[in-house]
Amino acid sequence: MRPATHDELNELCKGITTSFVHLETRDAYGTETELPHMAKWRRGEADDFAWLGWWLDMLRGHRAAGRTCRRARIVSQPVSDYQRWTMSHAKVLIDAGEDIRYVPRPRLATVPLPGSGDFYVFDDEIALFLHYAGTGTNAAFEITEDAQTVRTCKQAFESVWQLATPFRDNRPQ
Repeated sequence: MRPATHDELNELCKGITTSFVHLETRDAYGTETELPHMAKWRRGEADDFAWLGWWLDMLRGHRAAGRTCRRARIVSQPVSDYQRWTMSHAKVLIDAGEDIRYVPRPRLATVPLPGSGDFYVFDDEIALFLHYAGTGTNAAFEITEDAQTVRTCKQAFESVWQLATPFRDNRPQ
């Protein structure tokens, strides 16, 4: 494992040759980018999603090239305000090419997950772990090409994916 940067994460997302998967395990995050938009949502204000422009463009490019981008979100029931907010605009991401599924936390009681929480796997070759502070802000990134670690993450993701519900069928509590 070695430390990584936010820029490396973005470059890995952009540079896939076949796929990335992303597991989200927290009920809330506190990124500086997202918080103002979540506040607008709470006030009932419309969002033009310009702040997601580069991500949406990237997803469209991957979809056009036949690459896949999947995200699984583990959620508590009832879902947090943060998760309700992400669900309010998930269709924007899905329409651009990202497949998003949700799984209630209790359904994963027997699924072994890497202890670090959130991670990406890029092209089945690289795992990038996202570490968070208690406030939900990102504290660090770590990256590895260790085959066993990558395989463990990929297997965990696929186990979650099989139990998860596609966004269109998700009925949060």
